[in-house]
Amino acid sequence: MHKSVLLHQAIEALNLKKGETVLDCTINGGGHSLAIIEKIGKRGHLIGIDEDKNALLNARSRLPEAEAEVILEESNFRELDRVLLSAKIDGVDKVLFDLGLSSDQLELSGRGFSFKRDEPLLMTFSAIPKLGQLTALEIVNSWDEEEITRIIRKYGEERFARRIAEGITEARKKEIIRTTAELRDIIMSSVPAGYRKGRIHPATRTFQALRIAVNDELGALSEGLTKAAQSVRKGGRIAVISFHSLEDRIVKKYFQELSKSGVFRIIFKKPITPSDNEAKENPRARSAKLRVVEKIQ
Repeated sequence: MHKSVLLHQAIEALNLKKGETVLDCTINGGGHSLAIIEKIGKRGHLIGIDEDKNALLNARSRLPEAEAEVILEESNFRELDRVLLSAKIDGVDKVLFDLGLSSDQLELSGRGFSFKRDEPLLMTFSAIPKLGQLTALEIVNSWDEEEITRIIRKYGEERFARRIAEGITEARKKEIIRTTAELRDIIMSSVPAGYRKGRIHPATRTFQALRIAVNDELGALSEGLTKAAQSVRKGGRIAVISFHSLEDRIVKKYFQELSKSGVFRIIFKKPITPSDNEAKENPRARSAKLRVVEKIQ
């Protein structure tokens, strides 16, 4: 079962009050939202966004008797302004971004997020890819070697990016690479033998890079943060839980820019990270960082 990372820390950092309007930009299974609703009460409003229809269904099942008014919308958070406009909400008090994949997406989606399973190479956040939507299948079978190298190096921070890209382009000459297991085996055979015995599986960074490229995660994050800053009311807060350095870099830089503008202030000088106990109980939490800003003008 999916465990919400930094749950209590995020709820405390948002400084939620009764009757507030809160935007949960990545509702996943509704773990954070349940805790939010307890704080905002029956006069509060919760708007939950997720690109994965299955995640919204899970969230709805967990929030059947919520006292607060709940609006769930299938969308990418880069479109949060459209979501709020559609709901006739002209501003929010608090915004939460939890940028981690849920356990359900990794283990049960069937869309190829995990190299531990043999699934189609999709990696789309949307449950059913739209016509013409980019997939990991298209990237590994159609993009040229230089471009594959670039995204694996940039988004995966993978030191053997070129060797992996070469392995992919050589393998696809023989037959189409269709599944995660096929791609995992290609990566394993492309990297040095010593690298295969490391603490992190050799396919981890490449799979991360492909997922980020397929969903334009970094572009969506930058756009979503900008729109969140525009939508939050004076005294409101934006909290972001990130899980790798690329995300955290974007959040840190943008929050610094907001702070320099004098319109926002940074709540914590250093990001909040999981306790040793949480990291031990939930290994996926180990890299999580929570950053928070407050609108003061």
